Amino acid sequence: MKLRDIPSVHTLLNKLQWEKIYLPREYVRLIIRQELANIRRMVKNGEIPLEESEINENIYSVVLKLNRPSLTKVINGTGIILHTGLGRAPFSRKVLRNAMSEMEGYSNLEIDLKDGKRGERIDHVSLLLNALTGAESSLVVNNNAAAVLLSLNTLAEGKEVLISRGQLVEIGGLFRIPDVIGKSGAKLVEVGTTNRTHFEDYVRAISDKTGIILVVHTSNYRIQGFTKEVSLPELASVCQKKKVSLVVDLGSGALFNLEDADLPYEPVVSDVLKQGANLVTFSGDKLLGGPQAGVICGKKRLVSKLHRNPLYRAVRCDKMTISLLEQTVRSFRQKPPDRGNLTYLLFTTSRNKLMNRGQRLVKSVSKMAVKKLGLNVVTSEVEAGSGSLPTEKIESAALQFHTRIIKPSELSERFRNQKIPILGYVSGNQFRIDLKAVLPGQDKDLTQAIEKIAKTIR
Repeated sequence: MKLRDIPSVHTLLNKLQWEKIYLPREYVRLIIRQELANIRRMVKNGEIPLEESEINENIYSVVLKLNRPSLTKVINGTGIILHTGLGRAPFSRKVLRNAMSEMEGYSNLEIDLKDGKRGERIDHVSLLLNALTGAESSLVVNNNAAAVLLSLNTLAEGKEVLISRGQLVEIGGLFRIPDVIGKSGAKLVEVGTTNRTHFEDYVRAISDKTGIILVVHTSNYRIQGFTKEVSLPELASVCQKKKVSLVVDLGSGALFNLEDADLPYEPVVSDVLKQGANLVTFSGDKLLGGPQAGVICGKKRLVSKLHRNPLYRAVRCDKMTISLLEQTVRSFRQKPPDRGNLTYLLFTTSRNKLMNRGQRLVKSVSKMAVKKLGLNVVTSEVEAGSGSLPTEKIESAALQFHTRIIKPSELSERFRNQKIPILGYVSGNQFRIDLKAVLPGQDKDLTQAIEKIAKTIR
């Protein structure tokens, strides 16, 4: 092939079936130019034996692949229910349907329908959150990092923030508490040591320059052994005496005792408020089971201050988040919440049920596929994910593929490249698809993918 044989951008654009393409023409033109530039480079280097028709077909396939949305649903076979890379808490069809039905067209996001005057978007969820947490007032921002930043900036800008050295945590994406305190305009004052902090340490550190005492729940790790922490009632007493605020960042934010659902214990928001916290912050897309959001609950006078902070407007939630959050909070009609809260449906599905489900899946697959892929069901243990219940393992069951025909890493790649991508993991040199976070109704897609992959393996 010679350079003059390479088709032009204009020619390729005109041959596309535009009625089937949902992309801006300028974007498609850019993609075609990039592909043609690569082909020209390969021709110059003598690396390409393709005919013009093959070039056309390859470029068309690239365009058609990009025609599919980049953000797409996947089957979560990692076993991690709150998987950050997969969007953390999953949404049920019921929650999505209810939220979307109210969001079509316009909505009364900031209009009070009683008097027709300007309203507040937070009013759609604040009373629900107050009732479930026992707080005087609530505020919602776009994530928990924003909730912590807004709290610090409002209550401690230009002042000192006292925090135990054992709570100077880093979570995913290099989000570090010391950095957030600095960005808020406050000064960090470390108290105690990494493993032991005493009440007297706070008493010695607190002064007229102190804005708040910050307590960060170590939701993504545990310090064990020779340790000491100061209780919230003790901290509340010194805060009340010195007239400073006690702010607790819970991170995950359980709304009820998880032990009632046969899950590991996690501090409950209402209990923390009862123990004297003035403000509590937590995530909406972790143990709440909702959208990405940061919830702030506590004393009305403090929440009002946060609401008036100009920074709030930069971090407030949009209408989609408010709608999804409202539907999520409504699912807590009982504790654990109803089946509309998909997070808790997955969390509370027993290993026994998952093993039975796995056996049914194996039976529904052809004997050829079972034999070729060495498919069987095994017990497994998984993590909650996103820093929730960090040291606890949750019982589960998994489909295990034991075959020498194909490497586990290659098998993993083939599952990821299915029409509905399937993500699993490799354990003991075997590829697994854990069933803990595979949603109800996805079994058929899973078995079809297994059959398809088995047929293509030689």
